[in-house]
Amino acid sequence: MKKYHIETYGCEMNKAESAAMEATLREHGWERSPEEDAQLVLLNTCTVRTTAENRAWNRIHQLSARKKERGFVLAVVGCMAEQHKGAIQKKAPGVDYVLGTFQKQSFGLMLDIISKGQRIEVLEETPTYVFDASHHEPGAFRSFVPIMHGCNNFCSYCIVPYVRGREVSRNPADILHEIDQLEDLGVREITLLGQNVNSYRWEADGQVLNFPGLLRMIAGHLDNRHAIARGAPADPRQFGGRIGWIRFLTSHPKDLSSELVEAIVDNPIFCRHIHLPFQSGSNAVLAAMNRKYTREEYICLVEKLRKEMPELTLSTDILVGFPGETEEDLDETLDLMRRVRFSYAFMYHFNTREGTPAARMPNKTPDKVKKQRLARVIALQKEITASLMEERIGQTDEVLIEDISKRSSKEVLARTTRDEMVVFAASQKRIGHFARVRLLSVAGNTFRGEEV
Repeated sequence: MKKYHIETYGCEMNKAESAAMEATLREHGWERSPEEDAQLVLLNTCTVRTTAENRAWNRIHQLSARKKERGFVLAVVGCMAEQHKGAIQKKAPGVDYVLGTFQKQSFGLMLDIISKGQRIEVLEETPTYVFDASHHEPGAFRSFVPIMHGCNNFCSYCIVPYVRGREVSRNPADILHEIDQLEDLGVREITLLGQNVNSYRWEADGQVLNFPGLLRMIAGHLDNRHAIARGAPADPRQFGGRIGWIRFLTSHPKDLSSELVEAIVDNPIFCRHIHLPFQSGSNAVLAAMNRKYTREEYICLVEKLRKEMPELTLSTDILVGFPGETEEDLDETLDLMRRVRFSYAFMYHFNTREGTPAARMPNKTPDKVKKQRLARVIALQKEITASLMEERIGQTDEVLIEDISKRSSKEVLARTTRDEMVVFAASQKRIGHFARVRLLSVAGNTFRGEEV
């Protein structure tokens, strides 16, 4: 049996694409193994964040050196492969193949060539992004379902449009087919993925299907499927083997419409949590970032969301130290955080991404200042998270049991519909099932609860 090893860096889309690649590997007769036993080592890379890119570069050099000790094929795929096609093999001659975003169709050909002990120098590109048929990891009860790819926003700091290309939406029939397959495999929760998921738009026969329309289509499709399977049960989450929750990532504030809010409110299968990056609370910085909304518009959007869904939680991305950012700009970011009260946030300081407009901007913020500002943002978010969690003690919520607790084999780790983590006593046989839990106390960023 041919053996492979794969490592994934970066976002949820990369994880989904790695799962699809592994399905192709299995179809071609490959078996997953530790790196030291593999004949093929794959690095699925990300270039959106400097940290992810640096980790990948370090691993590339490490594996290139290791090839001198034993023979294996080293392939680099993903965003870094698209961004640095010419540079990777020059900097690391041990890399055998570099497959960019638009060379996915050549992956199977590469595997066949490797299996024959041969080599091909040029792998063909396709003009548009091609979606894989499945992104499921064997045995998993949660799965990603990519519905669109690429981005047309061109935020001035972001490399995504350059390495992922323009927005391409997936055929809704293919989306529903994958969801059916996942449900047949026992998946309980799916996450719809896109670089800007709520810009989904499919045109066919003179009709347009937007993201709210797709959500309603999926919810209706699952309702019909569950009704046929069990004689119209009151709640499909009460029996095993049915998709009970749907999440989606990532939303851009400018595209989160009233129609989308209504679609979520009308269908309880959609989790009461939205990741809604705001990046900065300063209008001047938002304009320089080309984010296409103001702080006032963002706050108004949040107020509308919470009016329609009082139980909703929000998470976000916050970028500090953007070129030209002042202390007053940072104060506006902190003020917006206090107003909105996010359950959690991904917080980072600006790092130059070559090829983006922000890389050429003057008035760069010194590293020391960036780190100081980031520390203030992190400290405030910790206070907000702790306060929100304290307010939740005593409440009851539905959870999906995900894993065994690290502290005790008699406890399990679960996630609420609001994307909060809970530990409580239950058999590990319950993993992958829903339960109702009362929140009793808080330890760090995790609740301790009891099943009710």
